[in-house]
Amino acid sequence: MSDKMMRFACLTKKGTAEVRERPLPEIGDFDVLLEMKACNICTTDYQQWLGLREHQGYPMAGGHEAAGIVARTGAKVRDFKPGDLVATGYAGCGFCDACRRGEVDQCAEMKQDSEDGYKWGHFGFSNLCVKKINGLYKIKSGIRPSEAAFLEPLATVIHGAKKLRLQPFETVAVIGAGTMGLINAQVARAFGAKALVSEMMEKKLKTAEAMGFETVDCGKEDPVKAVMDMTEGKGADAVIVAVGSTLANQQALEMLKEKDGRILLFAAGYPATEMDVDSNQIHYRRTEIIGTFGADNADFIQAAKALSTGMADVSMLVEKKTFTLDEIQEAYREASKPGMYRVSVLLDQ
Repeated sequence: MSDKMMRFACLTKKGTAEVRERPLPEIGDFDVLLEMKACNICTTDYQQWLGLREHQGYPMAGGHEAAGIVARTGAKVRDFKPGDLVATGYAGCGFCDACRRGEVDQCAEMKQDSEDGYKWGHFGFSNLCVKKINGLYKIKSGIRPSEAAFLEPLATVIHGAKKLRLQPFETVAVIGAGTMGLINAQVARAFGAKALVSEMMEKKLKTAEAMGFETVDCGKEDPVKAVMDMTEGKGADAVIVAVGSTLANQQALEMLKEKDGRILLFAAGYPATEMDVDSNQIHYRRTEIIGTFGADNADFIQAAKALSTGMADVSMLVEKKTFTLDEIQEAYREASKPGMYRVSVLLDQ
């Protein structure tokens, strides 16, 4: 360990985030030292702050939606240099069968906890951080760090879109216009599909419309009927469930076209949600129900390209009010309010 200290935020119990210090790890041959710029509070983070995911353990030093500037590189690092803007992905061991296939999210040796006992030790909410280069991706210089930090959520959406096998000219119904719902809608559009977005919160409906999507106000009208009307009675080719809701799961089944429809269960729900499925209907209608989680190396590469080129525009998905590292408790309180998009913690202030 080096003599230099890093400051970082962690969750210590339900409703409590605090800033601590620890020695900065040594920079290995294939590591880089990052001056962290921004880390966004993900659903996984704030739900533990709310006490909904306490199975993740304490103290939890999360923060996996992060971006920073390379300050120093290890002796054998070739593709990164000081001054590069990078965002964090998944850093597998690099040697197991899954990593050799590029399926880094399936790495059996991936460390979730730090050597000093911090759960989910990503340390994204920190001023300095040492990271392995196999979990970092370059983002074009000039991209706002809070937007570069969308690399991981965007990669997971791309992964789901591939599993869903989206095709040009298909109609996709997205249930939920939160952060992940609107990223899903953007990726569906990038794949050439038409996205319809169902949501009940006015703020989120307005954001979806500002992004150019047709919307359904499910608080005022039956979303199943609306999707049927918008597809001339045919139903959606695919439905992406981007909220953890039993009702949304049921609506997805009813929104589908008669034959060969696909449902992507993108969101987790805490407490767990349910789906009442008639297996005969699944059988005769040849319906597919698909689960998705995580992302692989190819997804991260594509997500970095989408952010760098502007093909994915996440600017409307960052709340205007930002926080500093020392305001982490207030940041979690803000992120936990209903209807929020990503709350960003700026780490260089």
